[in-house]
Amino acid sequence: MASDTDTGSMSTDSFDSLAFDVFSRACPSRSTLEHVTGRWGGLTIGALYEESLRFNELRRRVDGVSEKMLSQTLHALERDGLVLREAQPVNPPRVDYELTPFGREVAEKLLGLIHCVEGRMDEVLASRARYDEARGGR
Repeated sequence: MASDTDTGSMSTDSFDSLAFDVFSRACPSRSTLEHVTGRWGGLTIGALYEESLRFNELRRRVDGVSEKMLSQTLHALERDGLVLREAQPVNPPRVDYELTPFGREVAEKLLGLIHCVEGRMDEVLASRARYDEARGGR
């Protein structure tokens, strides 16, 4: 596999014969996984699953994300082929974001994880309390 410095300049044709392995430092799939599973990436993908949203709608839905972080997240997800940005030729300008078919596939798996975690939060909170109590509180 190519070195870290090589992956940025390789064409997609160069990857045709490679077996992707997210556990390998030089594998380009690692950065896509980071974009999907990062704090804002996962929430953004989850928010876009049910409908396309404008930037400010998405920002309100993903509570706590800054404008800068949401913009960076959307650029990364668009570059990876997970999100489609569609600028409408109207005044004032309107930009909608929606998931691509690949983005929807990822979102379905991600939402399964989200629902699993949300459904087990009573256990998580109890575990945290036991852990903190055993270590003198937090």
